[in-house]
Amino acid sequence: MTFTIPVPDRDDPRWTRRGAVLVRSFEGIPRWGVGDTYTIKLTAGQTGGSLGFIEASVPPGGGPDAHAHGDEDETFYLLDGELEFLNGDETFTARTGDLVFVPRGNRHRFKNTGDRTARMVFLFTPGGFEDFFVTAGDEPRPGEEAPVWGPERYEAIVSGFEKYHVTQLPEDK
Repeated sequence: MTFTIPVPDRDDPRWTRRGAVLVRSFEGIPRWGVGDTYTIKLTAGQTGGSLGFIEASVPPGGGPDAHAHGDEDETFYLLDGELEFLNGDETFTARTGDLVFVPRGNRHRFKNTGDRTARMVFLFTPGGFEDFFVTAGDEPRPGEEAPVWGPERYEAIVSGFEKYHVTQLPEDK
């Protein structure tokens, strides 16, 4: 059986159009936040608004408070370790190799309830919220661990959520 696949003429700009973005393993914008370490690998500005992409290390006890995004979906992929995820009013554990998709408007958070650092990558679609990490996070200091922020810091951070249409939806303690 023979198939004929149509091929565009060599004058078609798809033959030579360039637009790939290469981010080397050592590149990105590193930030500390809530005790975690985040490296922003791609921003909405680099992807024409399509997505924002972040690499994260979450130490034991780390992770953000429960919240919901108004403008973007969030997808997490666990590279190593395990994290407990809040999904509305239930929790589940994601482990190495698991993927978690959280649609915009859904209450969620992740928390490292284990005894070793978890590593993951996650993305926002469309992009934009990754800028929050750049502007609100702390610049890492070599040889130090990310500090766990106290209540005084959270107040300033939460006030910035309005700009990004993120709503805090805390858990009962």
